[in-house]
Amino acid sequence: MAKYLVAALYHFVELDDYESLQQPLIDFCEKRDIIGTLLLAREGINGTIAGPEKGVREVLDYLRSDPRMASLEHKEAWADVMPFYRLKIKLKKEIVTLGVPDLKTAEMVGQYVPPQEWNALITQPDVVLIDTRNDYEVGIGTFKNAINPKTDSFSQFPDWVAEQKKPGGVLHGKPRVAMFCTGGIRCEKSTAFMRSQGFDDVYHLQGGILKYLEEIPENQSTWVGECFVFDERVSVGHGLKRGDYHFCRACRMPVSAHERTLPQFEEGVSCPYCHGTLDEAKIDRLRERQKQMELAKEREQRHVGATMGVLREQKRQRLAELAERSRLAQEQAEAQKTDQKDQPMAC
Repeated sequence: MAKYLVAALYHFVELDDYESLQQPLIDFCEKRDIIGTLLLAREGINGTIAGPEKGVREVLDYLRSDPRMASLEHKEAWADVMPFYRLKIKLKKEIVTLGVPDLKTAEMVGQYVPPQEWNALITQPDVVLIDTRNDYEVGIGTFKNAINPKTDSFSQFPDWVAEQKKPGGVLHGKPRVAMFCTGGIRCEKSTAFMRSQGFDDVYHLQGGILKYLEEIPENQSTWVGECFVFDERVSVGHGLKRGDYHFCRACRMPVSAHERTLPQFEEGVSCPYCHGTLDEAKIDRLRERQKQMELAKEREQRHVGATMGVLREQKRQRLAELAERSRLAQEQAEAQKTDQKDQPMAC
């Protein structure tokens, strides 16, 4: 059985005291060797964590112990290798950045469509199917006949909608709209935005692509390709099995198995997307980093990141070493004073 439980979660809810939630959550996760990234904002919580199963479930219970997050849902997957390097719990203006002030997502969200009913909806001729993810994510995989807005960031989506509402655009005349994203969070916000713009028949895939890939058999699926995920798995396929993509360590773009055979690809240094854009100094640093990572792998050590327990032990050892150095330095200084005091005075 895989070693680590991975839990992806989000919940839109008013958290006026979100800043005060940060440190207690950090402390709770660290004590259970949980790492990953969680975002806290006035509008809710979003992120993915991983670690021992017991610890992950205790964190989920801890979050749901707050009455405001009692209905928080999450999606699970298992990993043989820890998919994160460290714990980051950040305070943000938005848990997913759309850049539309005062959008009441929890109140305006569109109609949820469970995975089992999704195929029937998106094959209807009067439904416009929109992939709300960024262009590089869509490039890895998407649903058949889905429209790609070709955005570089989610904050560009409102401008795309404004353009497509004009005569000739795919949204002109306010058609029925079905939207989807990785885990559901961008869809919640984008459907709320669409409703605020006067669209009445707006739907989104409940649980996102990940839930669809988990529950719908491959032979019944209308999904093509793999799904990009924001951790070291890089991509997943049907059944949430780890996909064939790797991260380029220079630019963080997902790189396919074929792209890794091209001459522009150098493990840890460059890929077809960033080759030729890096200066020699950065290339040298990346090559040295890759060398150190390979040496660490040979020693069966992690070059970057570790469990919180290991990190705490490393910190304890460093502090002990510093304390010992300080003690020895003080003893040496005292010995030098004594030697100087015992020497005869010059005349």
